[in-house]
Amino acid sequence: MGLTDMSLPAVPSTGYTLTYTDGTSRQVYATELEVPFPLGRLIVSRTDLAGVITHANDAFVEMSGYSRDELIGSPHHILRHPDMPKIAFKGLWEDLKAGKKWHGYVKNLRKDGAYYWVYATAVPNIRNGVIVGYTSVRRKPSRTRVNELIPLYQQWLAQERAAT
Repeated sequence: MGLTDMSLPAVPSTGYTLTYTDGTSRQVYATELEVPFPLGRLIVSRTDLAGVITHANDAFVEMSGYSRDELIGSPHHILRHPDMPKIAFKGLWEDLKAGKKWHGYVKNLRKDGAYYWVYATAVPNIRNGVIVGYTSVRRKPSRTRVNELIPLYQQWLAQERAAT
């Protein structure tokens, strides 16, 4: 059975307004339901320089809960879970814009409000010495490392909220 065949149980959800670095905001709903990362799969996506999705592999479509048509042309931040502090992505963008590879653990929000954790590797796509976009490959994360990072992410998120 593929992930798209799954019907998730009704789980209470909480509404959040997320504001992104580009100034846009949207209302999202998140549940406490975790969808496990599929064994033996890799999630792959590519974006343009602004973080707009230009490619989504089948595993990405299945895990995100969005259709390919909904993903392509959308900003990658549509997957940002409200539990992810903005500072967690600061190093990502600094490294990518400097032409470097980035690795990190990310909690992603599915279209249905459930979530999934990934260990992400992102690299700049360079053509003729110029960064033209980015590729991200996500794999099954270490549960031990995820459990270590949850309190840190919660601390960072609390600091962000206190500063606003």
